[in-house]
Amino acid sequence: MSKDPPPPPELWLKLASHTVLEEAQQRGRLKCSKCGGSRMFFCYTCCSLVGMSLQDIPSVKLPVKIDIIKHPNETDGKSTAIHAKILAPSDVTIYTYPCIPEYQKDEVVLVFPGPRAVSVQDMMKCFSESGTPDEAQSSVSKVAPLQRVVFIDSTWNQTNKISTDERLQDLLQVELKMRKTCFWRRQKGKPDTYLATIEAIYYFLKDFHEHCLDKGYDGEYDNLLFFYSYLHSVVNKAKTSAGKC
Repeated sequence: MSKDPPPPPELWLKLASHTVLEEAQQRGRLKCSKCGGSRMFFCYTCCSLVGMSLQDIPSVKLPVKIDIIKHPNETDGKSTAIHAKILAPSDVTIYTYPCIPEYQKDEVVLVFPGPRAVSVQDMMKCFSESGTPDEAQSSVSKVAPLQRVVFIDSTWNQTNKISTDERLQDLLQVELKMRKTCFWRRQKGKPDTYLATIEAIYYFLKDFHEHCLDKGYDGEYDNLLFFYSYLHSVVNKAKTSAGKC
């Protein structure tokens, strides 16, 4: 049975205009005002925009705080974690391993696949079971304990060291089992359900919005994929031009 690839994200997302990115691409790489590095769109070292201002790009408000634990050997320029930090700066924090905050296990979940991982729907059952029957019936009180969601930013071959760290072992583990990646840097030998960091954040929040907040989804977090979708289209055009698609 053939597996159809997911449609390009730019076809089904409600996104802000990419005009500012198209113009920035035409100008070419510029020096980051902070570190002097040659960058396009943003500096992945300084977590700052290059050649544009915050007013030029969308800002996304998230329903929970996001922590990203980045592997020290992860190549900054290839990571999509920086997209989340730039687009949702007040709700996203990036830590470099072995730096991991102290977490309260009743308020935090870890999004990472594994034998003990549950779905987003089952995650909320775990939270509601810890409350009273009346609390379990209220979607507001049901999600109130969840304060923060942790993601690991690393190549899949390097994730084991972080995912098995004792500081994360008591956290409820959540897996996004039904989603397929659109990432152009697919890792050899890994299934298409292994998502890029920004994809995992987006899909978790979308599922959380629908199944835990009990709200219809209307593109509230689509702009988290603002940079990702544009880069996806650029890569696909380059492949088409080179005859690789």
